[in-house]
Amino acid sequence: MALIKPFKALRPKRELAEQVAALPYDVMSVAEATAMAAGKPFSFLHISRPEIDLPPATDPHAEPVYLKGEENLQRFIREGVLLQDEAECYYVYRQRMGNMTQTGLVVCASVDDYQSGVIKKHELTRADKEEDRVRHIDLLDANDEPVFYTFRNEQAISAILAGVAEGEPVYDFTTGDGVSHTLWVIDNRQSIDRLTALFAAIPTLYVADGHHRSAAASRVRDLRKAANPAHTGREEYNYFLTVIFPDIEMHIMPYNRVVQDLNGHSIAEFMARVAARFAIEPVTAPLQPAERHQFGMYLAGKWYRLTPRDGSFVANDAVTRLDVSILQDNLLRPVLGIINPRTDQRIHFVGGIRGIGELEREVNSGGYEVAFALYPTAITELMELADAGKIMPPKSTWFEPKLRSGLFVHLLR
Repeated sequence: MALIKPFKALRPKRELAEQVAALPYDVMSVAEATAMAAGKPFSFLHISRPEIDLPPATDPHAEPVYLKGEENLQRFIREGVLLQDEAECYYVYRQRMGNMTQTGLVVCASVDDYQSGVIKKHELTRADKEEDRVRHIDLLDANDEPVFYTFRNEQAISAILAGVAEGEPVYDFTTGDGVSHTLWVIDNRQSIDRLTALFAAIPTLYVADGHHRSAAASRVRDLRKAANPAHTGREEYNYFLTVIFPDIEMHIMPYNRVVQDLNGHSIAEFMARVAARFAIEPVTAPLQPAERHQFGMYLAGKWYRLTPRDGSFVANDAVTRLDVSILQDNLLRPVLGIINPRTDQRIHFVGGIRGIGELEREVNSGGYEVAFALYPTAITELMELADAGKIMPPKSTWFEPKLRSGLFVHLLR
């Protein structure tokens, strides 16, 4: 059953919250992070992406980068930008994007639950990205960015969160992308104990976004456990920062693909190969599919609708019937030679928040030759697959809105 615990969050002064809040470290390039933090001394990117404060040629995985992150965190604490709560609390974090609202509980989740499978994964991690987060968290001595988890909705939990959200928030602001962010503190012991007990009856939590941060938190715990002869299992490093949302509020956007070349094929050869597995229909406008098992393809200035032919996937298999799998198994691998999309440098993934026009821009710029628009994976597909102990292809889900970093930090000491 799911073990959660309250914690003493390190968080911004009320008047600085909007200035501190930043997008997650992994949704931007170094250049984009640098531009976002320009003229903003309190931006959390100085902690989550500290390479922006070092010379442009600095290797983002070099030791000085991690040390700079720790230095910046200590500066934020020393200057009173971030203050730590005196008592252990839970926090309610609500985001609104257009007509969509999601309300989650900010907690510390258990590394033991992650290692035992109470917390279920749906993606593999890359060794280099996992190692990067291990070094970042360990030297920072903190979980600076939350993991995004979900669970099958429990009405009693939602009722408590809704009640808290009727009170006065500690933060309430809207970021430049139009997403509103509101935070409430739960410091009432009775409410804390009730939420802890309710989650103890939840059999499974699911990683929505943050597989590398979860894996890194697990590895950091093991490193510190091994180095601590007096380890009890109750130390803060046995837990990591998480926001847990009910499944009924999850909003998944498409995760599209662009590929640099046609794997040596002419356009005619490529189209013929694709036609063996997909029905191809020219369309007159950019196509973001409106239903499962359809794909938009942009090639040589034209859009096409691709529909997989009968027999191209196993309909009763939780993995092969995913649209990301259909595209990978029938086109990206056999036609374009993308054997391992996790490591192949010829493929690039474009989050749906960037819009269908981004695919055209990527191809028209000359950096890529073909683009594919997908229908988003459903949260039910994710949970079904995770329950079966299976793994999705990489970059199967793009969750929006993104949690803002810097609004709450979990110190490991």
